[in-house]
Amino acid sequence: FKQRLFIMKKIWIIGSSSGIGLQLAKLSLERGYFVIASSRNATNSQELLELKSLYLNNLKLLDLDVSNSQSTTKCVDEAFDILKDLDICFFNAGVYEAMNVEQWDISNFESMINTNYLGAVRVIKPLFNHLKKQEKETRIILNASLSSYFGLPYGGAYSASKAALVNLAQSIQPEFLKHNIYVQIINHGFVKTRLTSKNDFEMPQLMSPEVAAKSIFEQF
Repeated sequence: FKQRLFIMKKIWIIGSSSGIGLQLAKLSLERGYFVIASSRNATNSQELLELKSLYLNNLKLLDLDVSNSQSTTKCVDEAFDILKDLDICFFNAGVYEAMNVEQWDISNFESMINTNYLGAVRVIKPLFNHLKKQEKETRIILNASLSSYFGLPYGGAYSASKAALVNLAQSIQPEFLKHNIYVQIINHGFVKTRLTSKNDFEMPQLMSPEVAAKSIFEQF
């Protein structure tokens, strides 16, 4: 019989301090992959620090504020100093505020666009500069939402930011494929997190972060 060669994948999860991102980090580490876990305060996250104590050699924590261009570029460079190359970058950073029309606050619109959409743009540009030098295939996975295709009650600002993210992925895919970089989107349904806890309407087929992450991880 032929012995299968184990190849350690290198995965960078952006937005990994809770929810789907945290569960994906756990699953990746259990599989033996090398993981960089990033969030605004990754190095102070109790959940990530506990993971770090279990996986000293396979987990690196990097603080990343995707709303800041300088911080993002610096963090991308630092990640590649550590990894040298990358198999998967999973962009999971996101903010959400539910607002009815009377509650509309332009600052919330700006915050969601700035993180959910422009945050990805800030990551992708310096990331592309590194990935195009790689010889192996790599993937950029953007965590969007089914709401990118239809509006949520009180969620127009959030849905719009996710729709922009999906459109961005579709637009850059042909150009990135020339460099062996595959851009993918994840459009999951309702997941029970601190974000969806803000909703006061029925959420059909609400799933746990563990279930959602397992389904996503199967595609890694």
